[in-house]
Amino acid sequence: MCKHTWPIKLILILILISPAACDTVLFHSQACSKNSPGLHVVMGNEACDMDSMVSALTFAYFLSKSLDCKRMPLPVLNIPRAKFPLRSDSIFLLRETDLSQDCLLFRDEVDLHGLHKNKQLTLTLVDHNVLPNADSELEDAVVEVIDHHLLERPTSPSCPVTVEPVGSCATLVTERIAQKSPDVLDQQVAQLLYSTIILDCVNMAPEAGKVTPKDSQYAVFLEKRFPKLPQRVALFQSLQNAKFDVSGLSTEQMLLKDMKAASGGDLKLAVSVIYMTLEAFLQRRGLQQDLCEFCHNHNYNLVVAMTISFIDNKEPFRQLAVYSSSTVYREEMSKALEKNPSLDLKPMSSPYPDVKAFIQGNTLASRKKVMPIITDFLKERERKLYQSGNIEDLDLDDDSNQDQIDSQQCPEDDGIEDDGQVPPTPMNSLVEGCPLDSGLPKISPEVLVEKVSKMASMEDMSSEGQ
Repeated sequence: MCKHTWPIKLILILILISPAACDTVLFHSQACSKNSPGLHVVMGNEACDMDSMVSALTFAYFLSKSLDCKRMPLPVLNIPRAKFPLRSDSIFLLRETDLSQDCLLFRDEVDLHGLHKNKQLTLTLVDHNVLPNADSELEDAVVEVIDHHLLERPTSPSCPVTVEPVGSCATLVTERIAQKSPDVLDQQVAQLLYSTIILDCVNMAPEAGKVTPKDSQYAVFLEKRFPKLPQRVALFQSLQNAKFDVSGLSTEQMLLKDMKAASGGDLKLAVSVIYMTLEAFLQRRGLQQDLCEFCHNHNYNLVVAMTISFIDNKEPFRQLAVYSSSTVYREEMSKALEKNPSLDLKPMSSPYPDVKAFIQGNTLASRKKVMPIITDFLKERERKLYQSGNIEDLDLDDDSNQDQIDSQQCPEDDGIEDDGQVPPTPMNSLVEGCPLDSGLPKISPEVLVEKVSKMASMEDMSSEGQ
């Protein structure tokens, strides 16, 4: 069996700015199959938090060491490169593990739909188990799922699914590696996985409601196997500080920093985790106009902002806000969330008529538990629209929906100063020289596969001449 045996840095740099560098990496790879080239992409969810990033990187590395190499395993981060500087905790972890951002491959740099159309794509999902509507045609390329969210996909004998409600998807990746190929683990891979488990499980504190026995089991496993891992408390504090550092970010950047989208019929919404108290968020200058412009620019009708802070770095304190310039959308979503007893929402005052604010009594209900409530609301709303005969409301295409949003005006906030011109790059002490540009040019599947086949041929010719 022919296997890839690259170090983790090498698997991350298949595609770089320089074509020569790309060729060099491909030359050193063991691209075994000339007749059926393609890629086995490992991809996390659209929020692309640290758990999604690390799960994609480490599981692709695991596959590169253990999989029959008909398809080259490749981790893809599921956001445009321009948005990555907002992931301050991920940037911090990459520095601590001596991995460069330049070695990462982002969603806007590879044409997954083109690869799939050419039958050159295999897909493993980590940290999510269903593809968004925009990627639904990729569904038949999915061959495996590893996730810790609520299972939403139907079972299939052709696609093994590992879904467990643990605190971190990295725990499940660690388990797979430990059981199938423990030699894959080295200090660098272990630190990526360990750091993610510690952060996701809030330093393994039971009062945070995140950690499970399996998370603890594999955190201890990594500690014993790699005694030089950073000390747990200090590591968590450093990662937590990095994650909650939103200094210098605009409102738009804060909303994009940790965001998931959902849609149903004519309603498209963003669900963003905000790393400060709701009072502090609502006091941002020009907030109402910022929220309106965010919806206008990103084609959303509504925003759910879930704020989180911690008491003594352990117990979470959660609040929630619903924004929409549409009274109907705002009231419908607020009622759906407020009537759900699992959240225990209690109204609090809001300085804006377009924002409904709540204190969340159940502090253990993270976005992972709120998203299914929103998904059910969207499905039920869609069903009622069909039953009432308002089918035309569900047949709006993206252009029509955008026209509706374009027609909405974003009034200036009365008596609140505007933030002024915010620089495109977050002035975050953890982000140095990472401009929010448009990312690298997309590489077509034809060119990508041609390079793989070409270098495979060079390898074969070299071997025959020896």
